[in-house]
Amino acid sequence: MPDETMLEVPARSIPAPSHLSAEARAQLAHWTLSNPPWPVQDDIQGWRDLIAGMNAMGEAGLGMMSQHIAAEVEEIDADGARVFVVTPAGITADDDRVYLDFHGGAMLWGDGESCRAMGKITAAMMGARVWAVDYRTPPDHPYPAPLDDCVAAYRALLRQYSPDRIIFGGASAGGNFSAATILRARDEGLPLPAACVLMTPEIDLTECGDSFRTLLGIDTALTSSLMPANLLYAGGHDLADPYVSPLFGDFTKGFPPTLLQSGTRDLFLSNTVLMHRALRRADIEAELHIFDAATHVMFMSGPEAADRTREVRCFVDRHWR
Repeated sequence: MPDETMLEVPARSIPAPSHLSAEARAQLAHWTLSNPPWPVQDDIQGWRDLIAGMNAMGEAGLGMMSQHIAAEVEEIDADGARVFVVTPAGITADDDRVYLDFHGGAMLWGDGESCRAMGKITAAMMGARVWAVDYRTPPDHPYPAPLDDCVAAYRALLRQYSPDRIIFGGASAGGNFSAATILRARDEGLPLPAACVLMTPEIDLTECGDSFRTLLGIDTALTSSLMPANLLYAGGHDLADPYVSPLFGDFTKGFPPTLLQSGTRDLFLSNTVLMHRALRRADIEAELHIFDAATHVMFMSGPEAADRTREVRCFVDRHWR
């Protein structure tokens, strides 16, 4: 007997919307990033090789994007966590705004030089000093080690900055670490930051949302499930644990005002809208911005990218004021 809950959808061709800029249409037409073939869970060297390759690609791309950004970068030890402190040109020593940034990379890659470069890009976007957390990663350091680093960095940051001058943020896996760090820091008695920015966040490692099925094959940036990476990161822990998948956290105990961004072709669209609903059910201030036709990497140039950056800057500037 056929499953009556299943919807059969015929194959179809999907054009780029006519309202998009030339830059956005070109990105949709020509930029496809295939997810790598995943090793089996116990092939530790296979995972190390995969992650090294992805890091090399990230360093090349992000390094090119960040090379012309004028900023000073200092590497520090923040209670055992490596952090890149990025100060963009024009930021004075007495500027007390700081953005605690958590890099993306499927919970596995994006560290080292990629993290440094992403910190510079983020500092330019935010117009403020950035602490970019270079957390440890699997397979050698599965959960909870990466989250331990993120919480340690926040503790160190609080010794230098008032929490109402700190904003958290991250994209994809960085959105997971942003939200999970807030939940754990709150539960350990630390004060909440002023606000949080979650850009297409990877906050549900169970992948229960609708878009994981409806947008599979539509998103040209995330072309398969990340479940193998999720399982490697979790290291045997429950994927629905709120510190692993922050979507399932109890937000009635407190969470800062949050901006959430996604796109209508983003495989993580459900993550973003479900997190927005969870925050609103707890009466947490939350803004939701969904950009038409944007994939998981959003639009990288053109008026659509400028529009997204403007919304983020308006949000962080308002909460820093």
